[in-house]
Amino acid sequence: MAGAAPSEPRLRADARRNSEQIRSAAIGAFQGQGLTVPLEKVAQAAGVSKATIFNRFGGRIGLIDAVIEEVVARELFAVIEHTRSVGAVERIAYYLTAIRDLQYRQPAFNDVLLQTYPHSRQLMEICRVGSEANEEFIAAARASGALRPEFTAGDLHALVLDNALALKHGTRPPRDDYDRRTMYLLDGIRGRSAASGGR
Repeated sequence: MAGAAPSEPRLRADARRNSEQIRSAAIGAFQGQGLTVPLEKVAQAAGVSKATIFNRFGGRIGLIDAVIEEVVARELFAVIEHTRSVGAVERIAYYLTAIRDLQYRQPAFNDVLLQTYPHSRQLMEICRVGSEANEEFIAAARASGALRPEFTAGDLHALVLDNALALKHGTRPPRDDYDRRTMYLLDGIRGRSAASGGR
């Protein structure tokens, strides 16, 4: 027993190092390929076995919950907070443009929007916050005349989900084409005050 004690700190240090390596690998893999990336790829990038991921995080859901803040939530919440500082007329245009940009750059964000892993508490909390933000910004935009009066939060939700499905399962368009279509979308939903520059 006397010889076993010194190995315990080393084991704990190895476990911590493995966990951090897995977290770092998962963040990179999820950001680059989405939340559905095979765990074997995460394990390979972390230099551990797939079994180690299960030992440390309990599987994919536990791993998602452990890193989703760094992968998606932090940036999305920053978009929401900045949107609140934008003038009422341009607020919805900024928000929708920023959300579509995040969808294009972060495949994991589309997995969140599509609720690919509904058993992830963190993922579902992000969806709740995003849904409340949609309601808030649509209500403010309609009140200011920045949106067509018939355009609803449900319409925005459907458009964002349609885009998520297209990016996840379709052919990824060139960025210039994607941004041009964002402008077409904005032109289609703008109200009178937005079209006239707020006058």
